[in-house]
Amino acid sequence: MATTAEILSRTATRPTWAEVSLATLRQNFRTVQKHVGANVTICAVVKADAYGHGAIECSRALEAEGAPWLGVTSLDEAIPLREAGIKASILLMTGFWRGEESEIIRLKLTPTVWEPWHIELLDGAAAALGVGRHPVHLKVDTGMGRLGVSVEKLSAVLAVIKSSPHLALDGLSTHLASSEIMDAPSVAEQVHAFEIARGMVREAGLNPTFVHMANTGAVISRRETWSNVNGNSMVRPGVALYGYYPPFQRAGREVSGGTLRLPVKPILTWKTRILSLRDFAANQPLGYNGTYVTRAAAHVAVLPVGYADGYNRQLSNRGRVIVRDHYAPIVGSISMDLTLADVTGIPGVSVGDEVILLGSRDGMSVDALEHARLANSSPYEILCNISKRVPRRYVS
Repeated sequence: MATTAEILSRTATRPTWAEVSLATLRQNFRTVQKHVGANVTICAVVKADAYGHGAIECSRALEAEGAPWLGVTSLDEAIPLREAGIKASILLMTGFWRGEESEIIRLKLTPTVWEPWHIELLDGAAAALGVGRHPVHLKVDTGMGRLGVSVEKLSAVLAVIKSSPHLALDGLSTHLASSEIMDAPSVAEQVHAFEIARGMVREAGLNPTFVHMANTGAVISRRETWSNVNGNSMVRPGVALYGYYPPFQRAGREVSGGTLRLPVKPILTWKTRILSLRDFAANQPLGYNGTYVTRAAAHVAVLPVGYADGYNRQLSNRGRVIVRDHYAPIVGSISMDLTLADVTGIPGVSVGDEVILLGSRDGMSVDALEHARLANSSPYEILCNISKRVPRRYVS
């Protein structure tokens, strides 16, 4: 007898799903490791539910591939990973709230700190739990203007760390504001400020195990941020693990090729099926507000996907999908649950046919970068916005 899940997979009126290739994720990790070299430690960033791909499943695959570190935003993202049996070191990249310090110690998480009270609370919690030296990473604000201790206040924070017997300075970090802008002077300024901070740390008698400032953009375009750090360099690739990297720019124009390429592949394919087929005469308005009017007789597919699934409304009348090895343009406004695609002239189109919203097939591709350009967004946002209503199916 068929299970409920099997019946729904055949009969659901919203057969919209995302396939995530864990094998490709593992290959992307190997690609990044080869690029930076075996002596550079990778902290694989799995925040925001692994950029919408599923944090637990992706973390398991990355750990199995040898990732020693995983990066998350906060405690609430780390807890499910520990509950799922993830043993890798986990970096809390945006610190923590008061009251979370004991759980951080108990779960053996590595928090990012920059405030004296961060250090004092953690030291007290470690003492209460009988922990000798719990690792922390100190973040320095070198110009991003978000989180981190300023260089001017660094000495005072270092003094607090030195006076905390139950903590160990395991890492020193910063974050680059414009790693993908090739001619941004701020990058060199931030690197210089970070070198000053490193010198101050050494003068204070502290020797962090890891030094890190490179995100995906810097991993690809700013070798100086990770290749000359005396053997204790760490990098924090995020979107590269999932098959993308930011568009690089110089003089306000996008540049590509040469060293600005990393042979990673998208790991997610977003699919749906044709729910209905409609025939319209010329001059027929379609969708909300009739933003598209047929120019001639048209064969139109109704797709059970919309902006509630994270399908960006800016793709209305601009985007395209892949149907039976043909591109089909989106027509009309994308609504909450439904999208229309013009399949006129595509032979053999039938209700139930598989449609690729994001992904590749037989040399055809619609990727998150294409969506981002049409939506004036970024690949990060496109991927993260695929909603929980879209089930993820993991393939290896």
